[in-house]
Amino acid sequence: MDKQVQLPELAESIVEAEVIEWFVAEGDLVERDQPLLEVSSDKATVELPSPYAGRVTACLVKVGETIAVGAPVARIDDSQPQDADQAQADAPAAADDSSATGSDPGSDSDERLPEKTAADDQFGATAQDSDDDGDRLSLFKPSAGAEADVSNPFLDSPARTSVDDEPEARGAPVRPRAVPAARIAARRLGVNIEDVTGSGPVGRIRVDDVKRHVERVAGTDASAADGAVLAPLAYHTPAGYAERERRLPLRGMRKTIAQQMTNSHLHAVRTLVVEEVDMTRLQTLRGALRARAEARGVRLSFLPFVFKALVSALKTYPEVNTSLDEVNNEIVYKDYYNIGLAVATDKGLMVPVVRDVDARSLSDVAAEINRLSEGARKGRLDPAELRGATCSVTNIGSIGGLMSFPIINSPDAAILGVHAIRERPVAIDGEVHIRPMMYLSLSFDHRLVDGAEATHFLMAVVGLLERPEELLLDAI
Repeated sequence: MDKQVQLPELAESIVEAEVIEWFVAEGDLVERDQPLLEVSSDKATVELPSPYAGRVTACLVKVGETIAVGAPVARIDDSQPQDADQAQADAPAAADDSSATGSDPGSDSDERLPEKTAADDQFGATAQDSDDDGDRLSLFKPSAGAEADVSNPFLDSPARTSVDDEPEARGAPVRPRAVPAARIAARRLGVNIEDVTGSGPVGRIRVDDVKRHVERVAGTDASAADGAVLAPLAYHTPAGYAERERRLPLRGMRKTIAQQMTNSHLHAVRTLVVEEVDMTRLQTLRGALRARAEARGVRLSFLPFVFKALVSALKTYPEVNTSLDEVNNEIVYKDYYNIGLAVATDKGLMVPVVRDVDARSLSDVAAEINRLSEGARKGRLDPAELRGATCSVTNIGSIGGLMSFPIINSPDAAILGVHAIRERPVAIDGEVHIRPMMYLSLSFDHRLVDGAEATHFLMAVVGLLERPEELLLDAI
């Protein structure tokens, strides 16, 4: 019997992925959990395992194609024999049957998706997307009334072993049950899916639930809320230049970056404060520690010192380590210190997160920065490694920028820009000295942090970098 394999939800914010490579071809026999294909999203590159054992009867997507969550990617006949000798023996008979009937074993017109209607456009969903049975869109669901041992590479915990093995029983954070179309609608309307009450089976959130939530919060209908968003700008080609332009779809990581930058611009009052750092003593200290770090297999850059100084200042000025919950009208203070690091990759900007920087040694922070940076450039990070930052750092200086006005990594309250170290003349005690100087630029959300407080915070970071020995008291 042919069973359809669909693109699962890879992470909370992922709605589509690009097909990178197929590991199997039509007609191949596959085992359960055997990788079928590799897909790349804006968060990470992952392999999709087969939820069934059987023969691949159809590969429904092509390499380079971008597909939505829930879209069919393959069909597998799980009634095919898995023993190789039996498969070979049965092959002639199967071929005779196929030629006699003139049928195509890979065709199945009954499984085609319904056409998208105009009524669905507002929330980006088809009727099939809005089906209450959202679990059908996952590769990793157990069969009804049976045990399931399909592994799920997208979950932090091991795959479920039974239908009753719910997150609530394990004490883990509970992810809201919602059909994919409802998640897409919530993102487009700027709604936190966790705030929506579901009316479907076992509290599953439907598209209508999202619409009702918008009506209740905004005091108007969902279409009015959708229309309140600024109209998109259309680009018009100058006369005579149409043949000298080319267009590429905005999708994947670049689309996510564009949305994140827009969210940061619309939902933060971005303000800038700049100060310079004399890096003389830090250069000396780093030089003294570099050989010891290399002996541990760690490349020691200036960034671990910046991370440690940043966290120390965050503890003194906790308002910089906050986020604004606009829905509940609350300021969220965070007593943990996860620092995001902006990393430039061939596909765009990624922000992996070094967790619990305050609890790590200097060499451990250095090793984690190196690991995450390399993983980001290779597109091999887990989606969970790109979430949960409380404050962020962007190292423009690695490219050579003298100064910048960084975009805040929403929903953080601030981001620190680290720039190039350059020798400049500096007046010290009435005399001119040549010192290695570096600019730091702090972008902060003025709704959460006052200007004076932001300046004090930045000066605290500067002071620790100019007197780096103080960092060693609890950083080694």
